[in-house]
Amino acid sequence: MPASVYEAMFLLDTNKVAGDVPGAAKQLHAILEKNNAEILASRPWDERRLAYPIRKNNVVHKKGLYYLIYFRAEGPVLAKMEKDMALNEMILRSMILNIDPKLVDIMLQLAQDEHAVALQTDNAETAAGDAEAEAEGNMRRPRRSMEGAGK
Repeated sequence: MPASVYEAMFLLDTNKVAGDVPGAAKQLHAILEKNNAEILASRPWDERRLAYPIRKNNVVHKKGLYYLIYFRAEGPVLAKMEKDMALNEMILRSMILNIDPKLVDIMLQLAQDEHAVALQTDNAETAAGDAEAEAEGNMRRPRRSMEGAGK
């Protein structure tokens, strides 16, 4: 069976990572390499407050570090890989997606680009500014025509 390219997004416990992102990356790589996966690109994505709290091991987590890895592996190893991820206390959640072969080169270029995080941050700030300006503009209500009001 030919190997496919996958994208894995991990939500990591910030208390366990505690500023040691390279150490966390080593643990994630070890899980993938143990299951014969070839790592193509790997980088932290973003640390943010979660939309809803996640309870794992009787601890409520309100923040998490998102970590992105692209890897090549054969399909049957994914089930064992997911079991290993579930056993790791550092990983709160994980999601693995199969990448369409047509998109692999583009996705890897974006993942390996060191400026991608900066661009994402700039875009988020611009979007926040646009949303704020729009909200201010929507504060004023349009005038209603008084025509036909008494009918």
